[in-house]
Amino acid sequence: MAAEHSRREFVKMGAAVAGTVATWNATSYAKIVGANDRVRTAIVGCGDRMKGALIPSFLQHNKEMNFEFVAISDLWNRRREEGVAYIDKLCGCKVDTVRNNDELYARKDVDAVLIATADFQHAQHGVEAVKAGRDAYVEKPLAHTMKDARAMRDTVHANKQIVQIGTQRRSTPSYMKAYEYIKSGKFGDINMVEMTWNVNQPGRWRRPDVVPLLKEQDTDWKRYLMDQPHEPFDARKYLEFRLFWPYSSGIPDQWLVHQIDTVHWFSGYPAPRSVVANGGIYQWHDGRRNWDTMTAVFDYGPFDDPNKGFQVLYSSRQTNSAGGVKEIYYSNGGSLDMDKQVVNSTGGLTAKAAAEMGMKANQLGTFSLGEPAETSTAANTGADKQTSANMRNWMECVRSRTQPNASVDAGYSHSVALCMNVAAIQTGQRVTFDPKTEQIMAGGKVYA
Repeated sequence: MAAEHSRREFVKMGAAVAGTVATWNATSYAKIVGANDRVRTAIVGCGDRMKGALIPSFLQHNKEMNFEFVAISDLWNRRREEGVAYIDKLCGCKVDTVRNNDELYARKDVDAVLIATADFQHAQHGVEAVKAGRDAYVEKPLAHTMKDARAMRDTVHANKQIVQIGTQRRSTPSYMKAYEYIKSGKFGDINMVEMTWNVNQPGRWRRPDVVPLLKEQDTDWKRYLMDQPHEPFDARKYLEFRLFWPYSSGIPDQWLVHQIDTVHWFSGYPAPRSVVANGGIYQWHDGRRNWDTMTAVFDYGPFDDPNKGFQVLYSSRQTNSAGGVKEIYYSNGGSLDMDKQVVNSTGGLTAKAAAEMGMKANQLGTFSLGEPAETSTAANTGADKQTSANMRNWMECVRSRTQPNASVDAGYSHSVALCMNVAAIQTGQRVTFDPKTEQIMAGGKVYA
């Protein structure tokens, strides 16, 4: 009876959630002031992620939402030319090209931008866009340095631009339902989270067919480096940036961010209290700097009460795909498996054990939250439903001038966790966060 009662209550709650996330139609958004004005959108960084996922997702909604592509900004002339041909092939749209963002923002016909550049560039490119008065969809991670994370957050807060971060789970109905279920209190307090992201792909983040094509004279290496220390031109660090710190941290920048973002969302905690990490390059000795295997342990809870909270165990490897992608939330009453979208009482405190201790057991029962949201581990996910939904939410918010699902504050929070993870990797120490100073501490000292 308890399980059936829980299921009925959740069905009612799910119906309410569905009503709030229902897709807008042309009539509803046309009522908004300025909704009939076309939003002229430019592309910043026309690489694999942009062409494989963001452009197709944009084109699934642009006609209804009255958005159009007008320009491509990319440092490499080949990507500019290929981007023009790609967009023309998909929609018959003719777009212009510019060599860099200075030229882009000098144009008067650009209202918004999609940003999918190297990991270390996202926040700085986002700051440029917002200061130039443009709305922006910015790929994750927002930032892997606290300096960039603070700069992006503060710039968005000081302006009126609409900025969506590419953590698309926040626009995915199944995750939204899970959030509502946890917030209802029926699940109980989270006391443990287990997360994995495992693949077995020797070529993941490698571009051996493209690296020989990139010549220094065909791009702008100095602009590419932005504020990083100067290094001699290296096509691998340009095109295979995910393998090389400081251009990316690899596993944390790419995969951890997506999953740890849901922890912040579901729990309401904006940052971990501490992080430790271990791992190494165990298999793919191809010149990379970033680990191919990592395990990290995060501690979450109130910063002023160490007796409350929970642990997140995160593991990821690129050397064996067993286990795939996993996100399981545990409470004293059972678990919530995001891969299967199932709540069950397995492992939960039994009524008998609770009675013996004079306690009341939280009987979760077993029921489905709905259809699972498939998570692809392919290098090119295409216009998957999650990215498409996140893109549409951004478009709707550009129209309504309301905050999107994956706001800059959510991006700042995942950046704090990411920066702590990076510090734990690089120092081998237990890393903490001071919420008052917004500083990351390693070994009792501020980590720069």
